[in-house]
Amino acid sequence: MRPARFEPGTGQKYSNTNYTLALLLIEKITGRTYAKEMRRRILGPLGLRGTVVRGNRAELPGPHAHGYYRYEDAGQWRTVDIARQNQSLLAGAGDMISTTQDLHTFISVLMGGKLLPAPLLAEMRKPYGELGYGFGLFVQDLGPDCGTVYQHNGSPPHGYGALMYSSPDGKKTRPPR
Repeated sequence: MRPARFEPGTGQKYSNTNYTLALLLIEKITGRTYAKEMRRRILGPLGLRGTVVRGNRAELPGPHAHGYYRYEDAGQWRTVDIARQNQSLLAGAGDMISTTQDLHTFISVLMGGKLLPAPLLAEMRKPYGELGYGFGLFVQDLGPDCGTVYQHNGSPPHGYGALMYSSPDGKKTRPPR
C-alpha cells in the first residue's frame, strides 16, 4: 500500500475512478441506479431531454455525430467509425451523452447558483494544485480583460470530446462548435 499523496483536506488529485466511486455511493445511499438518480435530480428538472446516461449500451440516440479513429495496420492507414462503443469503463466519469444545448443549460444553471447550495458551489469553484481543478470544475484566469472562467471537458478514449466554458454567473457560456 502506498502512502497518501497529501493530508486529508490539503490537496486534490483528479481521477476518473473518483467519479465511479461517487456513482457507487449514489446507488448505495439511494437504492436506485445512477441513471435514475440523474434523471430524477438533474436531467428531468432541468429539461435536459438531449442527455442520457449511456451505461453499457453501445448504441447512440439519433441523430448523432460520428466519432472516428485512425490507425495504421500493416503499413496502411485505416479510419473506422467508432460511434458505437461501450463506455461503461467510464461509469460516472464520462458515460453520459449530451447535446450542446443541454450542456449550455446545465452549466448556466450550475454557475447561476440554481442547482447547488452556495457553499457546495463555492467548493466546486475552489481550485487546487497546478491544474486549477476544483471539485468538478477547472478554474481559469484569463487575465484582466476577461476575468475568471469555469470549465470542464470530457472525452472517452477515442473519437469524441466536449468542452464547456462559463462566466462565474452562468450568463455567458461557450459550447463546443
